[in-house]
Parts: sequence; structure tokens; C-alpha cells
Amino acid sequence: MYDFKGQTAIVTGGVRGIGKSIVEGFLRAGARVIIASNEVATEQFKQDTSEFADKIDIQICDVSKYEEVEKFFEYVDKKYEGFEILVNNAGIRKDAVLAMMRESEWHDVIDVNLNGVFYMCKFAVMSMMRRKYGRIIGITSPSGKFGFEGQANYAAAKAGLVALTKSLSREVARRGITANCVSPGFIATDLLQDLPDELRNTYIAQIPLKRFGKTEEVAACVLFLASKEAAYVNGSTLEVTGGL
Repeated sequence: MYDFKGQTAIVTGGVRGIGKSIVEGFLRAGARVIIASNEVATEQFKQDTSEFADKIDIQICDVSKYEEVEKFFEYVDKKYEGFEILVNNAGIRKDAVLAMMRESEWHDVIDVNLNGVFYMCKFAVMSMMRRKYGRIIGITSPSGKFGFEGQANYAAAKAGLVALTKSLSREVARRGITANCVSPGFIATDLLQDLPDELRNTYIAQIPLKRFGKTEEVAACVLFLASKEAAYVNGSTLEVTGGL
């Protein structure tokens, strides 16, 4: 559907789940993909993407560490002389009701899910501004909109990501750069596979479409926002929730 030949995309946390489908979508559309992840690629990932092995570059990088992000972008600029797309997909959850939440659980989630986005965007924008073109997409969550129980840290980070994106979209628009978010709802990943049937049915009952989403459906929305066809979409959040 989209043509990303000659373009390079950076995807954080792209070796499993939604991130993996985003990476595969870009590869099938002709892009080169650089993955910034603190996880090594699994054998299953290597097998699934083997036909695109020459277009994948996986770099170990903890996005919550400013120095590691800085070194990552130094590597990218030196080897590839720039890139066009950044997808901030890396994220963690450490759920607990606020009164029982440990200080480390709060900081760990904020560090990865919000500070990490700031670090990635800061260096990405400096590179994109030289080219006067760029697409930045953040993966947020309905939790940032509704504030689910036991997710004060996660909800705060995801709401912050939306606000960061809105501010950023205003700052960079005149340089040909857009910044948007995609907000996936209940998506069929490893996280949901082990749910008890009762809880699974409870979640599905809340969704008007009466099913969990597919990672490929999220990836399709990311590719749209990353495309040249989405040039007039800026500062928005595209919900992929089945109507939740």
C-alpha cells in the first residue's frame, strides 16, 4: 500500500509484539529499519524477518539512558547519514495501586515510557531538521486517556507522551516534520494470551467490535502516519481500540 523505498525508519523496542509487526510492515514496504532495543532478537524474530536480513540493523540501546541514546544516534548518523522516520514503541508496565506502588516502579515506567521518548525525539529532531523532513510516531495507550486502575505510572507516562507530541508537532511543523500518536487498545499479544477466560471475556465485553485487535492493524496505522500521504496529519492521536 505504501512505498518506503529509499527511506530509513528507527523503531524502539521492535523485536516482539506490536513493535515487531511495525518493523515487518516497514520492511515489506521497502524501508530499511534500525531497531533500538534493550532486548536481543529472538530466533523466531530472525526467522520471521530472514528475507529482509540485509535491511535490518538491531542495536542494543536502553532508551531510558540519555548517554546510550546519544551514542545510538551518533552511530546512525555516521553509518546511514540520517533517517526519515522514528517510531517510539518501547514501553514497560509495572502495575500496582498507587498507595502500594514502589518508588522504583513509578520511576522505571516514567523513565522508559516518557523520558525515553523525550531523549529519542530530541536527537531525532536535530537530524530531521537538517533534512527538512521527518515523521515521528509515538505509541500511547487508552490508559493515558481513561486512567485504568493500578496504572497511575503507566497512565501518567502515556498521557505525557500525547502532550509531548502535541507540543513537538507545533515546534517542528515548519521544517516539514510531523509528530503523531497511535493508541492501541486491547491487542492480541503475549501479554493477553495468558489471561484467564473470565478476565478475557470481561475485556472483550467492553469492546464494541467484540474482539482483540491484531498487531498488524496497529502497524497499518503507524505506516499511514509515517507515509508522505499523511503530510497534513499533525499533532493527532489515532485510536486503534475497536471503539473502546
